[in-house]
Amino acid sequence: MREDGKLDYLELPATDMTAHKAFYASAFGWVFQDYGPDYAAFGEGLDGGFTTEAMTPKPLPILYAQDLEAMLAKVQAAGGEITHPIFAFPGGRRFHFRDPSGNDMAVWSE
Repeated sequence: MREDGKLDYLELPATDMTAHKAFYASAFGWVFQDYGPDYAAFGEGLDGGFTTEAMTPKPLPILYAQDLEAMLAKVQAAGGEITHPIFAFPGGRRFHFRDPSGNDMAVWSE
């Protein structure tokens, strides 16, 4: 069961999706679910995905929230900077934020 505020997903950048998937499949036996040419998800201990989109230029830890709007308000009240407002993606919605030390993170919900 997913819990509020817990790490739930890790998104990693990929400059060449085909080469990236081939490497992880060959080295570790990973299996992927493609969501278009720019995104491939994996479930290998910790769920995650590789993306070629410029929005994720480095690893992006993603937390879970049952109530996305309430979590957005908590992040803002705690001093987080919202870098991408709530948006939809296949499987849910999420927002991105930067913490006081400059770490980029995201929060998602179904």
